[in-house]
Amino acid sequence: MTRHSPFPANYLRSRAIQGPWRIDGEVGSGFAGAVVIPALAESANLFATLHSLAANPPQVLARVLVLVVVNHREDASTGDKADNLLTLKQLAAGLRELAPLRLAWVDAASPGRELPAKGGGVGLARKIGLDLALARLDFTGQNPLLISLDADTLVEPSYLPVVTRHFRENDRGGAVIPFCHRPAASPEEQEAIDRYELFLRHYVFGLALASSPYAFHTVGSAMACTSSAYVRAGGMNTRCAGEDFYFLQQLHRTSGVDRVAGTMVFPSPRPSHRVPFGTGRTITRAMTDGVATVSFYHPECFHILGQWLSLAKGCTGVAGTELLDKARGISPLLADYLSAVNFPAVWQRLQRHSKGCEAFRKAFHDWFDAFKTLKLIHHLSVAPYPRCEPEDSIPPLLLQAGEEPVAGTQQQLALLRRQQNAALPSSLVSP
Repeated sequence: MTRHSPFPANYLRSRAIQGPWRIDGEVGSGFAGAVVIPALAESANLFATLHSLAANPPQVLARVLVLVVVNHREDASTGDKADNLLTLKQLAAGLRELAPLRLAWVDAASPGRELPAKGGGVGLARKIGLDLALARLDFTGQNPLLISLDADTLVEPSYLPVVTRHFRENDRGGAVIPFCHRPAASPEEQEAIDRYELFLRHYVFGLALASSPYAFHTVGSAMACTSSAYVRAGGMNTRCAGEDFYFLQQLHRTSGVDRVAGTMVFPSPRPSHRVPFGTGRTITRAMTDGVATVSFYHPECFHILGQWLSLAKGCTGVAGTELLDKARGISPLLADYLSAVNFPAVWQRLQRHSKGCEAFRKAFHDWFDAFKTLKLIHHLSVAPYPRCEPEDSIPPLLLQAGEEPVAGTQQQLALLRRQQNAALPSSLVSP
């Protein structure tokens, strides 16, 4: 459906990034959407990503700005700085096979344009690109899209048409896109990435079983939103890592997050030093210390979470102190956690300011958000439900979901891929 979205003048004036950055390359405007790609030392990977984008239908590409933010911090290594300057030269030279792309870039790597040593990172790079792209979009009778991708992530020829259709047919302002890590360079790296992706999927699977509204993946290369949803969420945060987690959490609060079906993105499985946590750093640690460094949550943690969410949903008129006592009946650890976050007072405030059950439940989930959910799972994991191996965690979750348990990382990963990407062709979700 077409929805009118006014030009975000107030956001650009008061919330958009300020600095020396500008868009180079493509000079056009009036785009129906933008794909924003932060790139840090990605000269070896970026152009494969751009080639995969260029395989999308020409009539769709003609209406989409592709914006690469070449960036590093002032204190980056000499090697990263040299690689970024090479990328800028390659972009400026142009490649004939990328001609279908309306390609532009932001120089956040040359002297005087580098990201600050303190607070500069992927969140800031994404924000620079997304904020600058806003001014190039067409807000006449439509709600243009902002799509987040990474420089080492490949997409399918169906990527842009499917994402565009999704927002045309759905009302929620945010969306996550199915993902599948590409094959690794060695058996050891493959084992590490399979286990890490399985960890990501088992967490979202457990949240779904607990009926958490935050049961969606938070992968920076696999998210999109409308421009109005971006502005309503306050724009991208500037965190050096985890920016995708917090941005999607805020999108869910303000506009809702849905799941795209019908296409997939393929992130890189490589080790990386660029962020303090996430895929690259986890694979690096797993290659050094062994894959067992990636441990899984005990299924009882999700069971307790589900009981708590069900209890809260059914007790909107109950006093906070009474609800805390009921939570203690589920688990003393749950009650301890709720006491630590001052739950009775928060619950009373939510009751006082919410009009109607639906408004109250939304206010509760806005407070008991993705971060508090994760903190509760971590709190329960200290004891008596310590983190464990996948064979101890995943089969009970599958049984709870009515699925026949399977053994082995690859088999479990294939099953969860199929379960979480159910609308996709089976050929796309095989390991």
